[in-house]
Amino acid sequence: MRGLAVVIMIQCHTFNSFTRVDLHDGGPYVLTQFVGGMAAPLFLLMAGMTTAFQMESLARREPKPLRRWLISLKRAAYILAIAFTFRFTNWLFSVPHANLSELTKVDILNCMGVGMAALAALAMFPSNSRTRFAVAAGLLIAAAAPLMTNLPWGGTPALLQEYLVPGHGRGRFPFFPCAAYIAFGQAIGTVVKRAAAERFERIMQWSMLVGFALIFIGQYFSNIPYSVYTNASFWNDSPALVVIRVGICMMIMAAAYLWTEYGVGPGWSWMQAMGKNSLQVYWVHVMIVYGSLVAPIKRTLSIPQGALATVIVTLMMIAMSALWLAGKSRRAARRATAAV
Repeated sequence: MRGLAVVIMIQCHTFNSFTRVDLHDGGPYVLTQFVGGMAAPLFLLMAGMTTAFQMESLARREPKPLRRWLISLKRAAYILAIAFTFRFTNWLFSVPHANLSELTKVDILNCMGVGMAALAALAMFPSNSRTRFAVAAGLLIAAAAPLMTNLPWGGTPALLQEYLVPGHGRGRFPFFPCAAYIAFGQAIGTVVKRAAAERFERIMQWSMLVGFALIFIGQYFSNIPYSVYTNASFWNDSPALVVIRVGICMMIMAAAYLWTEYGVGPGWSWMQAMGKNSLQVYWVHVMIVYGSLVAPIKRTLSIPQGALATVIVTLMMIAMSALWLAGKSRRAARRATAAV
């Protein structure tokens, strides 16, 4: 599932960086960015699922709720540290055209860290209650997004606005509504982690059905002629879009399980390799497609050439992931041999 998100992300960024500007209004380019819009919700939702897995393990070995909360906060701080390190390296590779605003840009890792920190309090709840509170938190964040966007933000620092609310054309990942995906991921992850092996297929069937229902409900409410919000933008802060994308994520999860369980063999998988190495792939491919080294071909390629560039970048990331994981396995084998 994470590997699929990586593929979606690579094609979105490659087309965005390399395709000629006069082609941006055409159907093929718009389709690449439309599909690419699912990458961030997938990554955020899976970050929530991973956090839920960790909270489940933590609940079994750490009886003190406050201690569980502090450990979860430390994990969020770790993600934020990675986020700022990534921003620094991205700025460094933009030299000599580097802009200091790159250092404070609110990227997906920044949103992930802040969202995980805000939702770390869920670690204090028992597993049975955590699912309900995570769903409630997701609904609250999504429902509050249009209200937060339309507050009078005139006198507040621009950086605070970028962390909290969406703005037209910013291309950032604000807490409202993006953190809702993390909350829903925590709810889904808790259910998945607690599912007995014999009931796992039934959980995936329900995931497909609930996902389809969420898409239908979100689409229905986005098309009704009246709204409880005086001003809401569907593509920026609409709760309906969050519901639709969570539904798509749940259907992708069920399809990923079906494909992994019955569609492929037990051998090596290029998509799983990139999924296991997703952070490094994210880091390196951004420096490649947006860095100064490729400046001569930025905004110069046609759609077919952009597709070829996407294939090339994807193959590079597959090769890097395969080499990295192979090296990691060799190092683990050497440590095991030395221990014996």
